Amino acid sequence: MGLQTRAGRGREILAKRGTAPALRVRRSWLVPALIMFAACGSFAHAQMYPHATPAPRTTSVPALRALAIGREVVERFHLGIAAEQRGGWQSAAAEFERIVALDPSEPQNSTARYDLAIAYANMHRLDDAARQFQSAIARDPGFLAAMANLIAVDLGRGDLRDARAVADRFVAAAPDSARALYERGLVALRSGDVTTARSDFGQFLNANPKYAYAHYNLGLTEAKSNDYASAEREFQLAVDLAPLYARARFALGTVLLREGKRAQARAAFATVAGDAATDPALRNLAVAMRDAIKSR
Repeated sequence: MGLQTRAGRGREILAKRGTAPALRVRRSWLVPALIMFAACGSFAHAQMYPHATPAPRTTSVPALRALAIGREVVERFHLGIAAEQRGGWQSAAAEFERIVALDPSEPQNSTARYDLAIAYANMHRLDDAARQFQSAIARDPGFLAAMANLIAVDLGRGDLRDARAVADRFVAAAPDSARALYERGLVALRSGDVTTARSDFGQFLNANPKYAYAHYNLGLTEAKSNDYASAEREFQLAVDLAPLYARARFALGTVLLREGKRAQARAAFATVAGDAATDPALRNLAVAMRDAIKSR
């Protein structure tokens, strides 16, 4: 997140600033499952490390020890990443825990903590994951991918205060980042701050008008503000862009019903109810709403 990537949500790779030539590091976003508000994404990883190191030309015991530790760190990165790729999160965590214990210099230290946090998140150890993301950011204040992932983990564990603090820091560090705006919009929506949510989702959609999930979340924001006409427009845009987006179509039906458009609302619920791919709980709810309208 592993978690599977939903259609329409691509990977965003963020290169770590200041990475030494001998250690090329690429980090990507962990996109959260946000219960009612967004789709699941993936815990991605793409670290690359050298496969060979020069033969030592010293007999100094401290120097040889440092070389040995450095080689162990690189080897454990390889083992940890291989474990991640096969979904062996416990094995991956053990490798990255060992790297953290060896306390390498940057950028390896924050990178190990980042990967350890990803492993913990996939093991549902969200508090431990949050601590490692926080430690990674403390060591590399410009580590934007860690900020994005920490927001996801904070939302997952219900820590909206920390999520908002990190989201504000993310936007301040990358004010032109669509991802930063979207993440803060999600936090604001969950927190009931409709003004910030509307602004952030609106700015995001100005640059990404075909992102169905953002239209859905802006629709939720407008519905919370009792602006049902605007909510209807956003939900309709979401289902126009992603016709199989059942949650958005259900939300559209709910808003249409609030507006007194009973026939259109029933049609929306019927579509959700008739889609075999729809989440069973949502499909059952859609059936109940469809039949309730029919019986009146």
